Amino acid sequence: MTQARILPLEGINNFRDYGGYEGLDGRKVRTGLLWRSAQHGDASDVDLAAVSSLGIAHVIDLRGPSEREMKPCRRHDDFAGQVWTYPEETAGLALHTEAADGVLTAAEARAAMVRLYEGIAFRENLTPMLRLYFELLLRAEGPSLVHCVAGKDRTGWAVAMAQHALGVPREAIIADYMLTNDASRLEERIAAEAFKDLPRYASMDAETVRALWGVEEDYIATALKVTEHRHGDLDTYLEQVLGIDAAKREALRAHYLEG
Repeated sequence: MTQARILPLEGINNFRDYGGYEGLDGRKVRTGLLWRSAQHGDASDVDLAAVSSLGIAHVIDLRGPSEREMKPCRRHDDFAGQVWTYPEETAGLALHTEAADGVLTAAEARAAMVRLYEGIAFRENLTPMLRLYFELLLRAEGPSLVHCVAGKDRTGWAVAMAQHALGVPREAIIADYMLTNDASRLEERIAAEAFKDLPRYASMDAETVRALWGVEEDYIATALKVTEHRHGDLDTYLEQVLGIDAAKREALRAHYLEG
């Protein structure tokens, strides 16, 4: 199921179905409805046709205006989904790009990523988009896609919270998060030294870039731990910060769990 959930595309990384995991009471999360990915600015025409065929009703683009201007997403001519964006910056820079500032070693890169994950659940201009994402999920109007630049940090947190709301166990949430390292072709891109063409990364070695471009369990574990520490548990965070109370969690489960 791990590889089966990844949609192999030419120019869009990390495109995958995050359904299929066991949710509340052992009921599986439905497949074909919940998608996640990186940006679509480098999508090929073949990619666009493949994405269009999924029947996506809503695209939630977690990037801010500067990121969208830098890499506008391509869409198929027949794409009929509605694209939702936020008018202000949601990160300033993608988290991994922000973390790269002044970093020289892999240890520094990991420390920078962990620091950013300490606050990922509470970013002022990200939480409105997370609330919108859940509102759209509750509408249940068809398949949805959530993405940012790399589809791993902001998107990773959004997906982790959606999976938690559906009762997916912590270990499966982390496993899906870690799948980014395969789905984004991380090792292939590093082996090709693709980062050497980017000034921000040109002076780094492969291990340092790996810590920034990939994901590690410590990143998401830190975000979960800090959130639970502030709110007592994730259900309280969902209710107090994202507006998803017990009744809405039950509605989400009715929509997205089998049986």
